[in-house]
Amino acid sequence: MNSIALLGLRKRVVHKFFHCFVISRRLCKDTFAGSNNNGFECIEEPLKKIVSDFDSNLDKGFHLNEDSNFDQNPFSLRQGFIESVKLDAKRALEVLRQDGPGLDARLVLEELGIRPSGILVREVLFGILKNINSENKTRCAKLAYKFFVWCGQQEDYRHTANAYHLIMNIYAECKEFKALWRLVDEMIGKGYKATARTFNILIRTCGEAGLAKTLVERFIKSKSFNYRPFKHSYNAILHSFLVLNQYKLIEWVYEQMLLDGGFSSDILTYNIVIYAKYRLGKVDQVLTLLGEMDRNGFSPDFHTYNILLHAISKGDIGKGDLDKEDLGKEKEQFKALKLLNYMRETGIEPTVLHFTTLIDGFSRAGKLDACQYFFNEMKKNGCMPDVVAYTVMITGYVVARELEKAQEMFEEMLSKELVPNVFTYNSMIRGLCMAGKFDEACSMFKEMERKGCSPNSVVYITLVSCLRNAGRVADAREVIKQMTETGKYAHLLSRFKGYKM
Repeated sequence: MNSIALLGLRKRVVHKFFHCFVISRRLCKDTFAGSNNNGFECIEEPLKKIVSDFDSNLDKGFHLNEDSNFDQNPFSLRQGFIESVKLDAKRALEVLRQDGPGLDARLVLEELGIRPSGILVREVLFGILKNINSENKTRCAKLAYKFFVWCGQQEDYRHTANAYHLIMNIYAECKEFKALWRLVDEMIGKGYKATARTFNILIRTCGEAGLAKTLVERFIKSKSFNYRPFKHSYNAILHSFLVLNQYKLIEWVYEQMLLDGGFSSDILTYNIVIYAKYRLGKVDQVLTLLGEMDRNGFSPDFHTYNILLHAISKGDIGKGDLDKEDLGKEKEQFKALKLLNYMRETGIEPTVLHFTTLIDGFSRAGKLDACQYFFNEMKKNGCMPDVVAYTVMITGYVVARELEKAQEMFEEMLSKELVPNVFTYNSMIRGLCMAGKFDEACSMFKEMERKGCSPNSVVYITLVSCLRNAGRVADAREVIKQMTETGKYAHLLSRFKGYKM
């Protein structure tokens, strides 16, 4: 199977349908208020979720991964047993809340006959974790540890690695870093392997790059570092840094990997490092890595193509080998088509995500004709646009102040029985405000609430700011009042100075 041909510093044509490709040296600019990832979500999120099946449910309710005490399939557990555990978990949490002078939670738990199990411990600790705030974090850490120790002292129960990871998360949230490290030592001392999940929890507590490097070195050298499901420990570490958006540390780990000499890159390694280089604007090194990947026998996969498509849509393609019949097309559009065709020839059918990535890049470049072209191509190729694809199109039209086209897209999405999400509504509300249609914007704000879509902070900021700038003080105050009543986003009140209730 032929690999991608690159035309950068080295001109090299390997495939007749893909003449040239140059990645843009300009990273995406934020074209929409509220975006905190500069348009890279379509690439970054799928990469981050590569191992979601491994650890996405480690800390949630009744989903079991490593617990061996119970059937791995939660649906096979008897309903009566599940309900009993739920009830015991609620009782345990209530007892812990009352712990203090005059009431020893451990004695009450024993009197109630509550027996620890992997599911019960998970549910109670997760209940504590999700209720941590700035005022109660010290108490939450103490109660979690008291319950954790009490469970470990009971007969016929032994903590799992998942239980350790969950209380580590509690300590991380509560800023109890020394206690967190003691738990790691205790876990390893009891024979559990430190996994990629362990590393990910710990690396979040490293406020400085120097501490992160020390942690990396410790884990690489540790014989207790069990890095499944990754091929090797470096990939586990690279992926952890990707989740934390630490691109420079990804570079550093990759350099250590090359110096170590004991490990070789695989497709996951290349995808993460290529993406990090792209985010850092080191285009020449991206090209070098793509060439190296080709020489080592690795073909681009789903994620590699997603990165390349984003680069093309934002790229600065030189005047090159364009066929005469294609000279009337936008250069980036032409190159994107070439790459999509090449993908198919290599056996990878473009998905909705790939088309959405292209549309997002072209949208941020202000090339709405290309957006519409690839939106239509997506449908022609049997990929039905989802809510995200429609939202990207709507946002592009809103930013370009083409409200009528944005509204057409919104109506088309509704006709397909797709449910708008909070980002869709925010784009439409912003577009209506930009067009001076404040009554319609407020009406849509109320509509999203009626349909069960809770406004996020960006929606409140967008609407209040637009109403305020238009002099519609009463309407702005009404939105702030509604926000206050929800009990959320209290931190935004200072931002709305002069409009507090």
